Amino acid sequence: MSETLLIVADSDRDANMLYATGIGVPDPFIFLQIAGRPFIVMSDLEIDRAKKKTPCRVLSLSEYQRKVRARGSKRPDFAHVIHEILREKKINRVIAPDNFPLGLARELKKLGIKIKPRGNFFPEREFKSADEVRKISAALTMAEVGMDEAMQVLRRSKIGRNHKLIYHGLPLTSERLRAVIDCAILRAGGLAANTIVAGGKQACDPHEGGYGPLRANELIIIDIFPRSQKTGYFGDITRTVVRGRASEAQRKLYDTVWQGQKIAFAKMRARTETSEIHKAVQDYFVQQGYKTGRRNGRMEGFFHGTGHGLGLEIHEAPRVGSTSTGKLKAGQVVTVEPGLYYPEIGGVRLEDVALITGNGAKNLTRFEKVLEI
Repeated sequence: MSETLLIVADSDRDANMLYATGIGVPDPFIFLQIAGRPFIVMSDLEIDRAKKKTPCRVLSLSEYQRKVRARGSKRPDFAHVIHEILREKKINRVIAPDNFPLGLARELKKLGIKIKPRGNFFPEREFKSADEVRKISAALTMAEVGMDEAMQVLRRSKIGRNHKLIYHGLPLTSERLRAVIDCAILRAGGLAANTIVAGGKQACDPHEGGYGPLRANELIIIDIFPRSQKTGYFGDITRTVVRGRASEAQRKLYDTVWQGQKIAFAKMRARTETSEIHKAVQDYFVQQGYKTGRRNGRMEGFFHGTGHGLGLEIHEAPRVGSTSTGKLKAGQVVTVEPGLYYPEIGGVRLEDVALITGNGAKNLTRFEKVLEI
């Protein structure tokens, strides 16, 4: 309670600012927490809206700029406004997130304000309240809406020459299917960015967005992670499908990943080491004959983490991977997304979202898993 916290950022892109203030603002503004009480400093453009939508006490930026000018400064910028507020409270030390603007930090130092950076600025963000779980679930529903649209388009597509998929008389490309997904999410109240629709060898690069024609009888990874326009919380879902007939190798790869995900879910509960969960999945894959390593100049197998925290950021604490540390805790929300990638077969990734409890993990994802469509 004795610590003074300072953030200067816009809350549209800075998760800590949105968490602290509960209001979406596209331009940087000032947040201070003094003796446990939160304050924000808003421009005349935003001040009336802020008074209605934030639990923080709202201060007028223009009023403090007048005070700064009255004290003889010709530069009533953020640094001088912050200094003026802290001077009134007889404070000269603050704690700021480690992404605090460097230039502003230098200006504050010149004015006699000492800034201590903190990495995990709001550690309580890891633990989701019932309201936050509802917000994540709502964003996940938006992702499922996009996934459902994708599945419908794939089902309605025809198989043309060279196994290319045809939809409404034109080749069905990664770009076209991604546009269908993103538009569906927009109508549902979400914003989709960097949606992955990658088929064949492209899917063996887990962050490849996908490009060009989609083909029948190839594994297609669809990874959708929209942000709710209303709340700022993210959803995240991945499915892998084949339009047409899956080969025996594709089917085995898919079944192995699905079983790996079930193993991860079975081990997820409070007080379990995150690295232990990842190792259990990795060990199972090796037992099934799927090794991980570099071959022909590229990685293949299972070479990413089993999961990550989800909330106001798409990737946040905790991490569930080979180098992750610490134990899961009740109230955390994490993805469960093992994958296997071999260029001669294709890539498979399946991703659901789990709420960690004392006795297990609740799957917040409802969308079905089907290989062939």
